[in-house]
Order: sequence, then C-alpha cells, then structure tokens
Amino acid sequence: MNKREKIIEVHDLVKRFGKFEANKHLTFDVNRGEIFGFLGANGAGKTTAIRILCGLSKPTSGSVRVAGIDVNKNPEAVKKRIGYMSQSFSLYNDLTVKENFRFYGGVYGLSNKEIRERTAFFLDKLKMASFENMLLSKIPLGWKQKLAFSVADIHRPDIIFLDEPTGGVDPITRRQFWEMIYEASDNGTTVFVTTHYMDEAEYCERVSIMSEGEIKALGTPHDLKEDYKVDNMNDVFLRIARNVE
Repeated sequence: MNKREKIIEVHDLVKRFGKFEANKHLTFDVNRGEIFGFLGANGAGKTTAIRILCGLSKPTSGSVRVAGIDVNKNPEAVKKRIGYMSQSFSLYNDLTVKENFRFYGGVYGLSNKEIRERTAFFLDKLKMASFENMLLSKIPLGWKQKLAFSVADIHRPDIIFLDEPTGGVDPITRRQFWEMIYEASDNGTTVFVTTHYMDEAEYCERVSIMSEGEIKALGTPHDLKEDYKVDNMNDVFLRIARNVE
C-alpha cells in the first residue's frame, strides 16, 4: 500500500444552488489508507461536498477525482469503488442480518458465493454468527452500527464514507467502532468520517474544518492545536466554527 497515493483529489470545487454557494472553492486531497476527518457545524457545507464525492451530485465547477475517477464524468463508476454509512439510514430493520448483507452485496455486484463468504467472515469477526437470522429491528443500536460498517466494507471498497457513525452509542461501542476503522485503514481502505464528537477528531490522521461553505483549517490534530494555541480539538472547532476566543 502506498500511503502517499492520492485517493481523493478536489480542486477549486464550487457548488451553487441558484445564487446560494454551498461549497466555495474547496481544495484538498486524501491519501490511500488515511483516516480523514471532515468537520463543520450544521449548514457548513459538509453534506453537499460528501454527496459530490459519492457521485450523488455534480459540482457546479472545479475538479473532483475519487479513486482515480472523474466524478463529474463517471459518477456511477465512483459508486462501485466506495462504501457509505449514514447515522440516520444504512440498513433495513425489516430484513434479517443475513438478508441485509445479501441485499447490499447484490447492490455492489458481488456473486452469491462472495456474498456468502464475506457475510460469514464479518459475522464471525463480530461474534454475531448466531444472530444472522434475527430481524435488524431486534438488534441493539451499537451492534447495528458495527454491522452497518461491515456491510459498507463487504465489497472491499477503496473508500468508506462515514456520516456521524457513532451518534447515540455508548463509549465502549464507540471505542470498538474506532478499532474497526483503524483495522480498515491498516488494510489500505481510506476512511472519510464526519463526526460531532471532537474527541473523535483526535483519532483522525488529518482533519478539515468547514465553516460557511469554506475549508477554514486543514492539518493534523496536533498541528491544528499548535496553530490555534489550544489543548484540544473542541477548542479548535469553537475558534473556527463559532468564533469563540
């Protein structure tokens, strides 16, 4: 794995809705295998940018390449190279655990054999093999989140996008979830994560912080704390997003 390889390249990205500019000339890149934090208050423009990176929306101008693919020219090819997990919706509660794996494996184009093998691998890894025929609605939230991450990883994507993945779960489950993120990163998968827990920003290799549609800061947590002369990422975030001195 070449950690210097650029897996996401964004240059001068602009996204307008009428006269409203949601993303203002964003420029950044993300390396293969990197854990990259994408932070910002509600309305900062994060979701708009993520939708473009995932091939769900087109930029008004600028260039965006994900896994070497021009998002503007071939968004469908991008979707095959990424996994996505949302806090609000990832899995189907009225399907069993195994059925969720089978459904998403089919969506990602895996063969029946690949789906069976990878479902068995993840359920064994999570120690949840005995729950494969349980409806997801019966599974505790923390386990659902770990299952959702595994489903996003079932097709071995280049990048997994995580949109506030640990919201509402207990601290122990959050730690276990981040262990899964570290393992994916060690295996060469890039993890692009948004979170409103500023202590989780400390776990990222680099962090960008958006405000009013712009990237106001980008760097390692250590460097950002040094730059803003504060002790933690929460204070960095408050300085940038809330203008707190």
